[in-house]
Amino acid sequence: MSEVINGAVAALREKMSGSFDGTAKFVIEGEGAIMIEGDEVRPGDEEADVTMTADTETFQEILSGELNPTSAFMSGKLSVDGDMGKAMSLGSMLS
Repeated sequence: MSEVINGAVAALREKMSGSFDGTAKFVIEGEGAIMIEGDEVRPGDEEADVTMTADTETFQEILSGELNPTSAFMSGKLSVDGDMGKAMSLGSMLS
């Protein structure tokens, strides 16, 4: 597993406020994927209700709070495939 994925899993665990209702997958281009299910965050690449894809820099900016997930999506830095409501819910949990 890449250092980027391991660091992102740890950062997401700290940042999550509550339990996520459903499954989400963050794909970090060139690094791998992270699964979020309930209050569990782990490396993985399974089917999910929503899949969000971004490059490493964008993902790190979202995690650090420098970039709002909605702004990232609107500017084309973050792509969302699947349940947009779940993506918005997760975005508010990470803000």
